[in-house]
Amino acid sequence: MPKILQHTGGDVVEIILADHRWFEEALRELRDVQSDRAVVLADLATVLIAHAEAEESKVYPALRKKDAIDAEEVEHSEHEHDEGNEALLALMEVEDPQSEEFSEKTHELSEALSHHLDEEERDVLNPARTEIGEDVRQQLGEAFATERARWIESGCGSIENVRKLVEAAKQP
Repeated sequence: MPKILQHTGGDVVEIILADHRWFEEALRELRDVQSDRAVVLADLATVLIAHAEAEESKVYPALRKKDAIDAEEVEHSEHEHDEGNEALLALMEVEDPQSEEFSEKTHELSEALSHHLDEEERDVLNPARTEIGEDVRQQLGEAFATERARWIESGCGSIENVRKLVEAAKQP
């Protein structure tokens, strides 16, 4: 299992991409029946929630303010985070990590996450590269890393917290 990345700063685009590659590796581990799927899932849940919350609170508003992305792109990305959280919760609720149901729910999470990573890299990170100066990307990287670390330390990947986030997203 890949070690949880602890970022301290740098270009926000590169930090987010590093997390994306980490997510892909964690998903590969989840598909491997010989891995400790429960441990992998716990780490994935923690990093996934922390990553999304840091993007929504620090990155998306800054990119929106700088006109690198529009309100529709922010809303779409946040909606995809909500869908990912639902798929994550469904997987966390499976009792037997060796079951067929676990494999099916892993596939559903993988599909949702892969779709989001692809779109975010094309529609959010590319504009961040071209529309935002390096100094601002560095500042955003530090803000993102700090917020992400705060979420990780809070135990954000617990099933109770994921359940709370899924319920909150369903509220009008």
